[in-house]
Amino acid sequence: MSGIDPYAYLNQVSVKMDTLLHREQIETVLDEVEYLYEVIDPELQGEADVIIAMLRKRLQAADD
Repeated sequence: MSGIDPYAYLNQVSVKMDTLLHREQIETVLDEVEYLYEVIDPELQGEADVIIAMLRKRLQAADD
């Protein structure tokens, strides 16, 4: 994910959240956002926390 603009990527994930329907898609994006969380500025981590929680909820719903 080198060269990724974290602001743009988190925004892209937020916008496309409703299109993530399959477990594999959700897991991939969740992994990417969790990785990004580790390398972004602390000021952006709050937004990432919200997105991670949403992705985990979608992942749990995909299991049901």
